[in-house]
Amino acid sequence: MSIIKVIEVLATSDESFEAATKKAVSEAAKTVKNIKSVYVKDMNAKVENGNLVSYGVTAKISFTIG
Repeated sequence: MSIIKVIEVLATSDESFEAATKKAVSEAAKTVKNIKSVYVKDMNAKVENGNLVSYGVTAKISFTIG
């Protein structure tokens, strides 16, 4: 029987929400093994002079332990 643990991480990108999500997973994978899924809980964007300049996500990353 596996146990699933969930952590919440924040990540940003200048490109897109997808890129921010990929960054969240790749950074978490540096210290967390057995990542099984990512759930994007929240998205936000920074606006300057009427243009989107950065994208951010709050992501829940699930992984197995034990």
